[in-house]
Amino acid sequence: MTHTPHELHEEFPDQAERLHHLRETDHHFARLADEYHEVNRQVHRAETFVEPVDDAAEKALRHRRSHLKDEIARILARA
Repeated sequence: MTHTPHELHEEFPDQAERLHHLRETDHHFARLADEYHEVNRQVHRAETFVEPVDDAAEKALRHRRSHLKDEIARILARA
């Protein structure tokens, strides 16, 4: 378990301009990025016990974050 936030600009450091551009021009991408940010925030708060959740809930949040990150990576690769 890591307590490091996994922000998109940290996950894709070489894609900062593309991330910004897609957030501004692609509504679907912006929605995915917003959802990623919210789920990532929930994972981080669970990991740091600010908002503790049971193991199954934390695992589900991590899975959702991973799925969103994969979707975002696919869009970045096509852009």
